[in-house]
Amino acid sequence: MSNGSNSLPGYLSSAKPNPAENRAPWYINTAPSYAGIFLWIAFYDQMAGGTLSTGGMTAVFAGLIIAGFIAYLFYLAPALWGMKTGYPLYIIGSSTFGEKGGYFIPGLFMGILQVGWYGVATFYSTQFVLNAAFGVESAPAVGSFLFVATGFIWGYVFAFLGMKGIQYVAKVSQFFPIVPLIMLIYAAFALSGGLSEFDVTKYDVAAPATGFSTLVLIQIVIGFFATAGAAGADFGMNNRSKKDIYMGGLIGIAASIFICGFLPMLAIAGAMGGNPELAQADKAWTFSQAIGQLAGGQVMFLLFAVASMAPACFCSFIFTNSFSTMIPQVPRAFWGMLGATVGILLAVTGIAEDLQKFFSFIGASFGPVCGAMAADYLLCKGEWPGPRRGINWAGYIAVIAGFIVGILPSLSTSLESIAPAAVYSFIVGFALYYILSKSGLQPQVVEMTRPE
Repeated sequence: MSNGSNSLPGYLSSAKPNPAENRAPWYINTAPSYAGIFLWIAFYDQMAGGTLSTGGMTAVFAGLIIAGFIAYLFYLAPALWGMKTGYPLYIIGSSTFGEKGGYFIPGLFMGILQVGWYGVATFYSTQFVLNAAFGVESAPAVGSFLFVATGFIWGYVFAFLGMKGIQYVAKVSQFFPIVPLIMLIYAAFALSGGLSEFDVTKYDVAAPATGFSTLVLIQIVIGFFATAGAAGADFGMNNRSKKDIYMGGLIGIAASIFICGFLPMLAIAGAMGGNPELAQADKAWTFSQAIGQLAGGQVMFLLFAVASMAPACFCSFIFTNSFSTMIPQVPRAFWGMLGATVGILLAVTGIAEDLQKFFSFIGASFGPVCGAMAADYLLCKGEWPGPRRGINWAGYIAVIAGFIVGILPSLSTSLESIAPAAVYSFIVGFALYYILSKSGLQPQVVEMTRPE
């Protein structure tokens, strides 16, 4: 190791591990917080396209099981290092990307992407509130005074809770996921009468094989989850043991992906089976269209808007943590309000409406980040070595190559060409980091005060 921590950047020299007395069991923080993310309607609303509508329920079942296992692997290494060290992602990432390289990857880059997700959460919350108040046909348009005012009110409420810290995010996540979970169960049972009539072969589509539809679903899930997987470190630092990490991931991620994906797909299949003339025209329904067939649809829109508080608070917590960790001289509240304001502007202008672009870009960006960190964890035999001098080019090259592999297929408009690009980017990131590190490209470790 080189000489002491006084030569480290401020975000590293000022880092303090989370003490044991501040930690809690997996069912208090990690599991409910992750479950709240997957219960967000943005996760499953458009999931049927290219999956249920072409491969049927078999593709959905297989895809969700496999995607849950892959997502668990994305999360595992960052979460274990977070638990062992008590440090957040931006600190432990300085091993994989270097003390200077860590400023951008994963530091500021994670925060920037979470601001985008915050805009998505605020946009859909605002839209659902106005749909509930005025009806879908009469709701104020994007950019109107009421849309803008509602977006700012909801956005700043989310930001305030996210800035308060993980314990407040976890409290919100323990309560609000109950709302969409009840609605998912209700919708699945209420529309189950049409399940017997659902037959994917009835629809006039050029359907790929069931196996390929499964791959499309894996891409959708992992593209949605990639940044949350790397953020496992921030949850791990609030857990007590490996058991908390394993159980929090199995229940909060793997099980939640299956439950929160399968129930809405049952509802959509029932709606399509019960309305063959509409399904024939649309081919790929959304969950919003399915619940539109139920009584009390406007009330459900309002409840889904309220339920969006959990993922929005998660995004607010992550981007506030990111910016305040990387630039600790600036107050945490400033970063929280700045990130929220940018996210709200993305929402009220309608920029945050295009989910497909977010899914593809995020999967390509953080798939290789998670892959490189997993390789680093394996090479270090599970023990965090500390920050590495300057830029760790093994990490940067792995991420750049993985990003190219993950993003190029998404430039095509065909779903068949992108599945599952986010997983390929993880594999490339993992393999390149392992090979380059073994070849001696890793810089030396910088000495740092370590947790007892």
